[in-house]
Amino acid sequence: CPRHRHHAARAPLNVSGAKITRSCGAGSLTAWGGGYQGLVDGGDNIKEATWESVSMMLQLGGTVIGSARCQDFRTREGRLKAARNLVKRGITNLCVIGGDGSLTGADTFRAEWSSLLAELLKTGGITADEAKKSSYLNIVGMVGSIDNDFCGTDMTIGTDSALHRIMEIVDAITTTAQSHQRTFVLEVMGRHCGYLALITSLACGADWVFIPESPPEDDWEDHLCRRLTETRLGGSRLNIIIVAEGAIDKQGKPITSDDIKNLVVKRLGYDTRVTILGHVQRGGTPSAFDRVLGSRMGVEAVMALLEATPETPACVVSLSGNQAVRLPLMECVQVTKDVTTAMNERRFDDALKLRGRTLPKKYFEEISANISSFGIHGLIIIGGFEAFTGSLEMMEGRAKFEELCIPLCVIPATVSNNVPGSDFSIGADTALNTITTTCDRIKQSAAGTKRRVFIIETMGGYCGYLATLAGLAGGADAAYIYEEHFSIRDLQINVEHLTEKMKTTVKRGLVLRGCSPPLRTRLSPPCPVTRCRFSPQGGTPTPFDRNFGTKMGAKAVAWITGKIKECSRHGRIFANTADSACLLGMRKRSLVFQPVTELKEQTDFEHRIPKEQWWLKLRPILKILAKYNIELDTSEKAHLEHVRRFNKSGAAHG
Repeated sequence: CPRHRHHAARAPLNVSGAKITRSCGAGSLTAWGGGYQGLVDGGDNIKEATWESVSMMLQLGGTVIGSARCQDFRTREGRLKAARNLVKRGITNLCVIGGDGSLTGADTFRAEWSSLLAELLKTGGITADEAKKSSYLNIVGMVGSIDNDFCGTDMTIGTDSALHRIMEIVDAITTTAQSHQRTFVLEVMGRHCGYLALITSLACGADWVFIPESPPEDDWEDHLCRRLTETRLGGSRLNIIIVAEGAIDKQGKPITSDDIKNLVVKRLGYDTRVTILGHVQRGGTPSAFDRVLGSRMGVEAVMALLEATPETPACVVSLSGNQAVRLPLMECVQVTKDVTTAMNERRFDDALKLRGRTLPKKYFEEISANISSFGIHGLIIIGGFEAFTGSLEMMEGRAKFEELCIPLCVIPATVSNNVPGSDFSIGADTALNTITTTCDRIKQSAAGTKRRVFIIETMGGYCGYLATLAGLAGGADAAYIYEEHFSIRDLQINVEHLTEKMKTTVKRGLVLRGCSPPLRTRLSPPCPVTRCRFSPQGGTPTPFDRNFGTKMGAKAVAWITGKIKECSRHGRIFANTADSACLLGMRKRSLVFQPVTELKEQTDFEHRIPKEQWWLKLRPILKILAKYNIELDTSEKAHLEHVRRFNKSGAAHG
């Protein structure tokens, strides 16, 4: 099937005496053969996959085992031919890789298997002995689709590789567009699912995104044009609009990339270009994530087939978090079809709920039922600002749902480092090192150039932690953040400082900024400005984060274990006090547990940051190191502390 990636599903045909063949989507059978069409045609289209034939498959993209649209398999006559070809080869296990259409076809094939064998036996197509040996057919599905449009799995095989490819193209286009002051309309795949468009728009900082599940308001044309005008007036030389190929308005009318281009040209007169990415999204080398995902899914599929019995229902191998799980195939297919039904009936809110996730407040009944069903006695929530707000909602829900009265601990983990109650979050140090390394490389790349200023935009939302600390570590001339408001005069001083710097032997400047504050600067005399925007997520964790995470995890488990014992009464857990729901945070030098309800007063919920942030005191040092003529406030004195010593009994003194 041309939309499906499945190169990494490398299960050999012979495993412990069981014959296992693989079928992709609309798709492919065993190693080669055009999918269901190959299954129907038989002959050389069905080949045994040996270790040698699949050993070099992992790094290959596209549909390695072939694909074809197969109308024959939609008919009973076609399925009779397919059944005969399988029986003749003694194949009784199918791993079908594709989308909901392919998996539905496989389930139909299995449901008809007995009647197909009976008809083939009656007509002489197979012998009685062959029918006996192939008395039942096992089916396991794997979802291969770049659209990530199958319900029941967090990620489908191929989606991550497609995103890698799209972002490479978007980055290349935006480089050109910046210099020509253009508006680019990029159309990505997604006839019924806007996942690729949405994630791409987030990753590249697009001005607007159109997806089928969330049609724009009726006056979207006015809103779009106003948005583009504002960004241009603000100094932006580039506008990016991402469109899923299946984008529609609230009446179900398609919104095409050409429609958007014509609108922008007619109303605003901007030089506008359309780029339709098309099949390039499916090509190229698969990402590391997809290689691992495909291999893991393949192994799980083989194990599911080997463990199957005639009574075992057909299942689909899915990804839940980081775990490979098996789910009833047709249940997942049905939910996927429910999304399509909701969209056809213009119930777009329902479609979004079926596609995505939300905070716990709307699903207290389901959460309570699962807590009771699985006998959960305590929760450790690891995450960022959403984890904190979600824990507050859980506390509110205790008044109505007794099942929520269990100990709860939040461990802050976010590169933004914006969770109240903790000076550090797991992941922030790794992100900071990534940014610092990038700054170093950027400066090294400009070693032979003169009079160039680099502006690097970091993640963090309204929290300027990454921009500030990276500015310190990378030797930046300035770091603009939301927390420290600046005026035109401040910008003028910074520009004058950079201008004077260009007159020295150091003819390069580095400026960092967080995502939220506006930054429009122009150097006089003219000086090239290079803007870089990137995500500091991923990469190998730093020793600090590894050690920090281990400490936080161990301390959280010890705390919640104690709370469970403390709140246990006659075999039941009942925790309804404020100190039974805490956030574990690093406060100065100590790891402390703080009731989440007490942290509400310390939180700016509108901007998703703590009201007080320790690292703001470091900002004057940044300017001093950049040779700004400023004074450092030394009115706050640190007091001398004694060294804590321990005697032989372990008691502290001194």
